Amino acid sequence: MIKFEHVGLRYGIGPEVLSDVSFTLEQGSFHFLNGPSGAGKTSLLRLMYLGIRPTRGLVSMFGQNINGLDRTELSPIRQRIGVVFQEFRLLDNLSAFDNVALPLRIQGKNEKEIRNNVNELMDWVGLQDHKNMLPNTMSGGQQQRVAIARAVIMRPRLLLADEPTGNLDDEIGHKLMNLFEQLNRMGTTIVIATHDQNIIESFGHPTLMLEEGRLRIEDRKTWLAKKMEGVF
Repeated sequence: MIKFEHVGLRYGIGPEVLSDVSFTLEQGSFHFLNGPSGAGKTSLLRLMYLGIRPTRGLVSMFGQNINGLDRTELSPIRQRIGVVFQEFRLLDNLSAFDNVALPLRIQGKNEKEIRNNVNELMDWVGLQDHKNMLPNTMSGGQQQRVAIARAVIMRPRLLLADEPTGNLDDEIGHKLMNLFEQLNRMGTTIVIATHDQNIIESFGHPTLMLEEGRLRIEDRKTWLAKKMEGVF
């Protein structure tokens, strides 16, 4: 699904924010992305959703080397990726329903198909009774669920989420995680960037750990051992 080989990234002439990053994520896997502020988590996500290109090294997505592809060739690859941004990025002048429907309308789908798909997803995220509300009249948890529904409306093979539970209480955060778990069971590969150690411990998926621009993968057993030692 994703393969990074000795990837480095710098902005302008500054120092590398990611250094010699190498890893492989298999189809259908579920990983957390963790690390201190400034470690490069957002930059790594941007590389994964093809928002930027690496300064050096090779990036492969869905078995295809993306380094030499132009914008037109990248477009169909991006369509297989759903992204949930920390700041939601909902359009305030559109209802929750229309925010979720937007990717389908951009693709030119017919309105009957759009209604069926959007209503199904709004029910899945528990917002069927709120679909006509504008984002600025919704709670943070409701807006986040709208953003998730919009990200998965195109049935992405890969879903990337940046701090999706960041400003939510524990109950709503765990409900959102259960939605991600359900999506993963349906075959979607998922990477979630989070600082929430309780979420990491509760759900137990392996963690991509970034520190000073370098990455390692920790399984649940290693993570719990470090917590017992007082690392966290």
